[in-house]
Amino acid sequence: LVRMKFLQLLSRKPGKLEMLFRIPFCQKQFPYMCLATSACLYSKKKKVNSYEQVDQEKYKNLVYSVTSYKTSAQTPETIFEEDNLLYGPPNKHRPPVKAGTKTPKNWVPLINPNKRIPLLNSDSNLPIKIALQKTKMPSVTRILQQTISPQQAFYLERWKEKMILELGKDGFEEYTKNLFLQGELFHAALESIVLSEEMATKEQREDAVISGYLSSVQHVLKDISEVKALESAVQHETLQYLGLVDCVAKYRGRLCVIDWKTSEKPKPSLRNTFDNPLQVAAYIGAINHDANYDFQVSCGLIVVAYKNGSPAHPHFMDPGLCSQYWNKWLLRLEEYMDRN
Repeated sequence: LVRMKFLQLLSRKPGKLEMLFRIPFCQKQFPYMCLATSACLYSKKKKVNSYEQVDQEKYKNLVYSVTSYKTSAQTPETIFEEDNLLYGPPNKHRPPVKAGTKTPKNWVPLINPNKRIPLLNSDSNLPIKIALQKTKMPSVTRILQQTISPQQAFYLERWKEKMILELGKDGFEEYTKNLFLQGELFHAALESIVLSEEMATKEQREDAVISGYLSSVQHVLKDISEVKALESAVQHETLQYLGLVDCVAKYRGRLCVIDWKTSEKPKPSLRNTFDNPLQVAAYIGAINHDANYDFQVSCGLIVVAYKNGSPAHPHFMDPGLCSQYWNKWLLRLEEYMDRN
Protein backbone atom coordinates (compact mmCIF):
# COMPACT_ATOMS: atom_id res chain seq x y z
CA LEU A 1 0.00 0.00 0.00
CA VAL A 2 2.88 2.39 0.78
CA ARG A 3 4.55 1.60 -2.57
CA MET A 4 1.31 2.28 -4.44
CA LYS A 5 0.89 5.68 -2.79
CA PHE A 6 4.53 6.52 -3.56
CA LEU A 7 4.06 5.66 -7.25
CA GLN A 8 0.88 7.68 -7.34
CA LEU A 9 2.70 10.76 -6.11
CA LEU A 10 5.47 10.31 -8.69
CA SER A 11 2.97 9.96 -11.51
CA ARG A 12 1.66 13.46 -10.85
CA LYS A 13 5.04 15.02 -11.88
CA PRO A 14 5.99 14.68 -15.58
CA GLY A 15 9.07 12.62 -16.31
CA LYS A 16 9.47 11.25 -12.81
CA LEU A 17 8.04 7.82 -13.52
CA GLU A 18 10.08 7.47 -16.72
CA MET A 19 13.29 8.23 -14.87
CA LEU A 20 12.40 5.81 -12.12
CA PHE A 21 11.72 2.83 -14.31
CA ARG A 22 14.84 3.20 -16.42
CA ILE A 23 16.69 1.54 -13.53
CA PRO A 24 17.33 -2.09 -14.54
CA PHE A 25 16.03 -3.50 -11.30
CA CYS A 26 12.71 -1.75 -11.61
CA GLN A 27 12.37 -2.72 -15.25
CA LYS A 28 12.38 -6.37 -14.30
CA GLN A 29 9.69 -5.87 -11.69
CA PHE A 30 7.51 -3.32 -13.50
CA PRO A 31 7.56 -3.25 -17.38
CA TYR A 32 7.86 0.25 -18.81
CA MET A 33 4.85 -0.15 -21.14
CA CYS A 34 2.46 -1.01 -18.30
CA LEU A 35 3.47 1.86 -16.09
CA ALA A 36 3.93 4.65 -18.57
CA THR A 37 0.97 6.61 -17.21
CA SER A 38 -0.86 6.85 -13.94
CA ALA A 39 -3.91 5.27 -15.58
CA CYS A 40 -2.14 1.92 -15.67
CA LEU A 41 -1.69 2.09 -11.91
CA TYR A 42 -5.40 2.10 -11.33
CA SER A 43 -5.99 -0.65 -13.85
CA LYS A 44 -4.24 -3.15 -11.56
CA LYS A 45 -6.34 -5.62 -9.65
CA LYS A 46 -7.46 -4.30 -6.27
CA LYS A 47 -5.35 -5.58 -3.39
CA VAL A 48 -7.15 -8.03 -1.09
CA ASN A 49 -8.13 -6.53 2.27
CA SER A 50 -6.45 -8.55 5.04
CA TYR A 51 -9.50 -8.09 7.26
CA GLU A 52 -11.52 -10.19 4.86
CA GLN A 53 -9.49 -13.23 5.88
CA VAL A 54 -10.45 -12.84 9.55
CA ASP A 55 -13.08 -15.15 11.02
CA GLN A 56 -15.85 -12.56 10.87
CA GLU A 57 -18.25 -14.43 13.10
CA LYS A 58 -15.71 -15.15 15.84
CA TYR A 59 -14.25 -11.64 15.93
CA LYS A 60 -17.31 -9.73 14.70
CA ASN A 61 -17.27 -7.10 17.44
CA LEU A 62 -13.51 -6.64 17.22
CA VAL A 63 -13.49 -6.28 13.42
CA TYR A 64 -16.32 -3.79 13.61
CA SER A 65 -14.53 -1.72 16.24
CA VAL A 66 -11.31 -1.65 14.18
CA THR A 67 -12.90 -0.82 10.83
CA SER A 68 -15.50 1.65 12.08
CA TYR A 69 -13.11 4.16 13.68
CA LYS A 70 -11.05 6.49 11.50
CA THR A 71 -8.98 7.56 14.48
CA SER A 72 -7.98 5.64 17.57
CA ALA A 73 -10.74 5.66 20.17
CA GLN A 74 -9.26 3.13 22.53
CA THR A 75 -9.90 3.41 26.22
CA PRO A 76 -8.98 1.02 29.05
CA GLU A 77 -12.47 -0.43 28.79
CA THR A 78 -12.26 -1.11 25.03
CA ILE A 79 -8.81 -2.64 25.43
CA PHE A 80 -10.16 -5.09 28.02
CA GLU A 81 -13.07 -5.90 25.71
CA GLU A 82 -10.72 -6.62 22.81
CA ASP A 83 -8.53 -8.80 25.04
CA ASN A 84 -11.60 -10.75 26.06
CA LEU A 85 -12.54 -11.30 22.41
CA LEU A 86 -9.02 -12.37 21.41
CA TYR A 87 -7.92 -14.37 24.44
CA GLY A 88 -11.05 -14.96 26.47
CA PRO A 89 -11.76 -13.74 30.01
CA PRO A 90 -8.73 -13.40 32.31
CA ASN A 91 -7.98 -16.28 34.64
CA LYS A 92 -8.47 -15.20 38.22
CA HIS A 93 -5.71 -15.96 40.68
CA ARG A 94 -6.25 -19.32 42.28
CA PRO A 95 -4.73 -20.04 45.68
CA PRO A 96 -2.26 -22.89 45.67
CA VAL A 97 -3.69 -26.29 46.41
CA LYS A 98 -3.08 -27.09 50.04
CA ALA A 99 -0.88 -30.04 50.71
CA GLY A 100 -1.98 -32.84 52.97
CA THR A 101 -2.47 -32.05 56.65
CA LYS A 102 0.89 -31.83 58.34
CA THR A 103 1.33 -34.06 61.36
CA PRO A 104 3.62 -33.37 64.32
CA LYS A 105 6.80 -35.43 64.51
CA ASN A 106 6.52 -35.87 68.27
CA TRP A 107 2.81 -36.53 68.64
CA VAL A 108 1.41 -36.75 72.16
CA PRO A 109 -2.31 -37.38 72.77
CA LEU A 110 -4.45 -34.58 74.17
CA ILE A 111 -6.04 -36.93 76.69
CA ASN A 112 -3.57 -38.73 78.94
CA PRO A 113 -4.31 -42.49 78.79
CA ASN A 114 -2.11 -43.17 81.83
CA LYS A 115 -3.77 -40.70 84.18
CA ARG A 116 -6.00 -42.25 86.80
CA ILE A 117 -8.91 -40.19 88.11
CA PRO A 118 -9.82 -40.83 91.79
CA LEU A 119 -13.38 -41.90 92.41
CA LEU A 120 -13.81 -39.51 95.32
CA ASN A 121 -11.97 -36.33 96.18
CA SER A 122 -12.79 -34.63 99.49
CA ASP A 123 -11.26 -31.31 98.38
CA SER A 124 -13.15 -31.19 95.09
CA ASN A 125 -15.11 -28.09 96.16
CA LEU A 126 -11.93 -26.03 96.61
CA PRO A 127 -10.49 -24.68 93.35
CA ILE A 128 -6.82 -25.41 92.71
CA LYS A 129 -4.57 -22.35 92.57
CA ILE A 130 -0.90 -23.09 91.93
CA ALA A 131 1.54 -20.19 91.68
CA LEU A 132 3.57 -19.90 88.50
CA GLN A 133 7.24 -20.65 89.13
CA LYS A 134 10.10 -19.27 87.09
CA THR A 135 11.78 -22.09 85.20
CA LYS A 136 13.68 -22.62 81.97
CA MET A 137 10.54 -24.01 80.37
CA PRO A 138 8.97 -21.71 77.75
CA SER A 139 5.45 -20.47 78.36
CA VAL A 140 2.55 -21.01 75.98
CA THR A 141 2.34 -17.25 75.37
CA ARG A 142 6.04 -17.02 74.51
CA ILE A 143 5.87 -19.96 72.09
CA LEU A 144 2.88 -18.52 70.23
CA GLN A 145 4.43 -15.04 70.05
CA GLN A 146 7.69 -16.35 68.56
CA THR A 147 5.98 -18.57 65.97
CA ILE A 148 3.40 -16.08 64.77
CA SER A 149 2.68 -16.22 61.03
CA PRO A 150 4.23 -13.53 58.77
CA GLN A 151 0.76 -12.26 57.88
CA GLN A 152 -0.25 -11.83 61.53
CA ALA A 153 3.09 -10.21 62.32
CA PHE A 154 2.56 -7.75 59.45
CA TYR A 155 -0.90 -6.71 60.64
CA LEU A 156 0.27 -6.47 64.24
CA GLU A 157 3.19 -4.23 63.28
CA ARG A 158 0.98 -2.08 61.08
CA TRP A 159 -1.53 -1.64 63.94
CA LYS A 160 1.33 -0.70 66.29
CA GLU A 161 2.68 1.91 63.85
CA LYS A 162 -0.80 3.36 63.40
CA MET A 163 -1.33 3.65 67.16
CA ILE A 164 2.09 5.27 67.67
CA LEU A 165 1.27 7.75 64.91
CA GLU A 166 -1.99 8.68 66.67
CA LEU A 167 -0.87 8.57 70.31
CA GLY A 168 2.88 9.07 70.11
CA LYS A 169 5.42 6.63 71.52
CA ASP A 170 4.78 7.57 75.16
CA GLY A 171 1.04 7.58 74.61
CA PHE A 172 1.15 4.10 73.08
CA GLU A 173 3.16 2.76 76.03
CA GLU A 174 0.58 4.24 78.39
CA TYR A 175 -2.22 2.69 76.33
CA THR A 176 -0.71 -0.82 76.48
CA LYS A 177 -0.03 -0.44 80.21
CA ASN A 178 -3.70 0.42 80.77
CA LEU A 179 -4.78 -2.60 78.74
CA PHE A 180 -2.77 -4.92 81.00
CA LEU A 181 -4.17 -3.18 84.07
CA GLN A 182 -7.73 -3.60 82.82
CA GLY A 183 -7.08 -7.30 82.19
CA GLU A 184 -5.66 -7.86 85.67
CA LEU A 185 -8.55 -6.02 87.37
CA PHE A 186 -11.11 -7.86 85.24
CA HIS A 187 -9.63 -11.28 86.08
CA ALA A 188 -9.43 -10.42 89.78
CA ALA A 189 -13.08 -9.35 89.79
CA LEU A 190 -14.13 -12.53 87.99
CA GLU A 191 -12.22 -14.63 90.48
CA SER A 192 -14.01 -13.07 93.43
CA ILE A 193 -17.38 -13.41 91.69
CA VAL A 194 -16.84 -17.08 90.77
CA LEU A 195 -15.54 -18.01 94.22
CA SER A 196 -18.43 -16.36 96.07
CA GLU A 197 -20.95 -17.34 93.38
CA GLU A 198 -22.41 -13.86 93.66
CA MET A 199 -22.83 -10.99 91.27
CA ALA A 200 -20.30 -8.16 91.07
CA THR A 201 -20.00 -5.93 94.13
CA LYS A 202 -21.20 -2.33 94.09
CA GLU A 203 -17.59 -1.08 93.97
CA GLN A 204 -16.78 -3.31 91.01
CA ARG A 205 -19.92 -2.28 89.14
CA GLU A 206 -19.03 1.38 89.63
CA ASP A 207 -15.37 0.96 88.63
CA ALA A 208 -15.22 2.69 85.24
CA VAL A 209 -12.23 0.56 84.17
CA ILE A 210 -13.98 -2.83 84.36
CA SER A 211 -17.69 -2.13 84.83
CA GLY A 212 -18.40 -2.56 81.12
CA TYR A 213 -16.53 -5.89 80.96
CA LEU A 214 -18.38 -7.25 84.00
CA SER A 215 -21.75 -6.27 82.55
CA SER A 216 -20.71 -7.94 79.31
CA VAL A 217 -20.14 -11.41 80.87
CA GLN A 218 -23.12 -11.60 83.21
CA HIS A 219 -25.12 -13.91 80.94
CA VAL A 220 -22.10 -16.26 80.58
CA LEU A 221 -21.45 -16.46 84.33
CA LYS A 222 -24.95 -17.87 84.85
CA ASP A 223 -23.92 -20.99 82.86
CA ILE A 224 -20.68 -21.60 84.82
CA SER A 225 -20.51 -23.96 87.80
CA GLU A 226 -18.22 -26.33 89.77
CA VAL A 227 -14.98 -24.36 89.49
CA LYS A 228 -11.95 -26.68 89.59
CA ALA A 229 -9.06 -24.21 89.16
CA LEU A 230 -8.50 -20.43 89.12
CA GLU A 231 -5.42 -18.54 87.92
CA SER A 232 -3.44 -21.74 88.29
CA ALA A 233 -0.11 -22.78 86.76
CA VAL A 234 -0.04 -25.85 84.50
CA GLN A 235 2.91 -27.79 83.13
CA HIS A 236 3.16 -30.43 80.44
CA GLU A 237 5.64 -32.88 81.90
CA THR A 238 6.34 -34.66 78.60
CA LEU A 239 6.50 -31.72 76.17
CA GLN A 240 8.13 -29.36 78.67
CA TYR A 241 6.11 -26.15 78.49
CA LEU A 242 4.02 -24.28 81.03
CA GLY A 243 1.23 -21.74 81.30
CA LEU A 244 -1.27 -19.99 83.58
CA VAL A 245 -4.89 -21.09 83.23
CA ASP A 246 -7.61 -18.50 83.87
CA CYS A 247 -10.28 -20.94 84.95
CA VAL A 248 -11.35 -24.58 84.80
CA ALA A 249 -15.06 -25.05 85.41
CA LYS A 250 -18.23 -26.52 83.96
CA TYR A 251 -19.96 -24.55 81.24
CA ARG A 252 -23.51 -25.79 80.69
CA GLY A 253 -22.55 -29.06 82.35
CA ARG A 254 -19.28 -29.72 80.45
CA LEU A 255 -15.85 -29.30 82.06
CA CYS A 256 -13.84 -26.69 80.16
CA VAL A 257 -10.64 -24.71 80.25
CA ILE A 258 -12.04 -21.16 80.21
CA ASP A 259 -10.04 -18.23 78.85
CA TRP A 260 -11.36 -14.73 79.56
CA LYS A 261 -10.50 -12.13 76.91
CA THR A 262 -11.24 -8.39 76.73
CA SER A 263 -11.80 -6.52 73.50
CA GLU A 264 -12.93 -3.14 72.24
CA LYS A 265 -13.98 -4.64 68.91
CA PRO A 266 -16.56 -7.40 68.38
CA LYS A 267 -15.27 -10.95 67.83
CA PRO A 268 -18.40 -12.92 66.94
CA SER A 269 -16.65 -16.04 65.59
CA LEU A 270 -13.84 -18.27 66.82
CA ARG A 271 -11.54 -17.35 63.92
CA ASN A 272 -11.63 -13.72 65.11
CA THR A 273 -9.74 -14.80 68.24
CA PHE A 274 -6.57 -15.64 66.23
CA ASP A 275 -4.25 -17.92 68.30
CA ASN A 276 -6.46 -18.10 71.40
CA PRO A 277 -7.86 -21.57 70.49
CA LEU A 278 -4.29 -22.91 70.28
CA GLN A 279 -3.61 -21.43 73.71
CA VAL A 280 -6.67 -23.15 75.18
CA ALA A 281 -5.72 -26.48 73.58
CA ALA A 282 -2.19 -26.15 74.99
CA TYR A 283 -3.61 -25.59 78.49
CA ILE A 284 -5.94 -28.58 78.16
CA GLY A 285 -3.05 -30.86 77.17
CA ALA A 286 -0.92 -29.51 80.02
CA ILE A 287 -3.62 -30.12 82.64
CA ASN A 288 -4.17 -33.66 81.40
CA HIS A 289 -0.43 -34.42 81.73
CA ASP A 290 0.15 -32.53 84.99
CA ALA A 291 0.20 -34.67 88.15
CA ASN A 292 -1.08 -31.71 90.22
CA TYR A 293 -4.53 -32.06 88.65
CA ASP A 294 -6.62 -35.11 89.47
CA PHE A 295 -8.99 -34.59 86.53
CA GLN A 296 -8.85 -34.35 82.75
CA VAL A 297 -10.46 -31.84 80.41
CA SER A 298 -11.63 -32.30 76.82
CA CYS A 299 -13.46 -29.02 76.08
CA GLY A 300 -12.58 -25.34 75.95
CA LEU A 301 -14.34 -21.98 76.17
CA ILE A 302 -13.13 -18.55 75.04
CA VAL A 303 -15.21 -15.67 76.42
CA VAL A 304 -14.70 -12.29 74.74
CA ALA A 305 -15.93 -9.44 76.96
CA TYR A 306 -16.51 -5.91 75.68
CA LYS A 307 -15.64 -2.60 77.28
CA ASN A 308 -18.93 -0.98 76.20
CA GLY A 309 -20.93 -3.62 78.10
CA SER A 310 -22.44 -5.35 75.05
CA PRO A 311 -23.08 -9.09 75.59
CA ALA A 312 -19.88 -11.14 75.52
CA HIS A 313 -19.32 -13.77 72.84
CA PRO A 314 -18.71 -17.25 74.33
CA HIS A 315 -16.91 -19.56 71.85
CA PHE A 316 -17.29 -23.19 72.90
CA MET A 317 -14.72 -25.74 71.70
CA ASP A 318 -15.95 -29.34 71.69
CA PRO A 319 -13.53 -32.33 71.97
CA GLY A 320 -13.20 -32.65 68.18
CA LEU A 321 -12.33 -28.98 67.75
CA CYS A 322 -9.90 -29.12 70.68
CA SER A 323 -8.12 -32.08 69.05
CA GLN A 324 -7.71 -30.13 65.81
CA TYR A 325 -6.19 -27.15 67.60
CA TRP A 326 -4.04 -29.47 69.71
CA ASN A 327 -2.35 -30.76 66.54
CA LYS A 328 -1.79 -27.18 65.37
CA TRP A 329 -0.32 -26.34 68.74
CA LEU A 330 2.10 -29.28 68.55
CA LEU A 331 3.33 -28.00 65.17
CA ARG A 332 3.91 -24.50 66.61
CA LEU A 333 5.72 -26.05 69.57
CA GLU A 334 7.98 -28.04 67.21
CA GLU A 335 8.69 -24.89 65.22
CA TYR A 336 9.69 -23.07 68.41
CA MET A 337 11.94 -25.93 69.54
CA ASP A 338 13.64 -26.09 66.13
CA ARG A 339 14.39 -22.35 66.25
CA ASN A 340 15.77 -22.53 69.78
